[in-house]
Amino acid sequence: MKPVLLALSFLAEEHCAQLSETFELVYAPEADQHAEAIAQHGARVRVVLTIGSIGITPAQIDALPAVTLICALGAGYENIAVAHAKARGIVVANGAGTNDDCVADHAFGLLIAAVRGIPKLDVATRQGVWRTALPLPPNVSHKRIGIVGLGTIGKKIAQRALGFDLQVGYHNRSARSDVAYRYFGDVASLATWADFMVVATPGGPGTKHLVNAQVLDALGPRGYVVNIARGSVIDTAALASALREGRLAGAGLDVYESEPAPPAELLGLDSVVLTPHVGGWSPEAVQASVDRFVENARRHLAGEVPVSPV
Repeated sequence: MKPVLLALSFLAEEHCAQLSETFELVYAPEADQHAEAIAQHGARVRVVLTIGSIGITPAQIDALPAVTLICALGAGYENIAVAHAKARGIVVANGAGTNDDCVADHAFGLLIAAVRGIPKLDVATRQGVWRTALPLPPNVSHKRIGIVGLGTIGKKIAQRALGFDLQVGYHNRSARSDVAYRYFGDVASLATWADFMVVATPGGPGTKHLVNAQVLDALGPRGYVVNIARGSVIDTAALASALREGRLAGAGLDVYESEPAPPAELLGLDSVVLTPHVGGWSPEAVQASVDRFVENARRHLAGEVPVSPV
């Protein structure tokens, strides 16, 4: 008999088919489906698959008496009640490393698009506006990039930055001994130094509004901020005010506090480039994440340690 898997987040048809080869799949990707799926199948669920922005609550965990493994499809697990799960003897794992390159690529796409004003230039070109009627867009290269969170994704962003001849600085909870980049003990100091700031830190209460009005003002009227982490890390209202008032030059956001709804405060601003939380989405990255989950689950159900335990 196949173990029962409860999937609480979106999966493509081919990945549902892949998982159904190993599991009895209970697929409940929408928030309003979670309670019904747990009520109907909760007593039999052995494994849960979710994502960091959805997570799983202590109450939901307690309604799954047979569960022994909870996995995040990607690296983030900020809304998974990890301590509660572990207190019940449940193993928690994630997909760390499976989409890092894709996210780092997207971060640089947003940075270039925001700094060079590519979406605005596309609109102007389609309207017949020639370059002589437009302001000169700045260089990306030969400037300073500050990375908030130098984990595996942050390090890949830094690696790409070197290809643009950017000076790299970073803020972490502590300095890393394995990199030569300049370390800053707080985000405001990093912002004062940087021309561009890229947010790559985990989400959760500990980083909520880490990038606030003070930090945005430190980045300054020629500064740009990119967020490929979690929307909660940037104070959206403060960002909108800074952009409207010219205290910040621009932003590129793949994540925002209101998602999946777009950030209403930013929609009228052509200095912002928005994408719908697809930084970690590519055929290669998503397949690698699903494969990692399958291997994490296979090892766990065989009595082994998962590839990437939390």
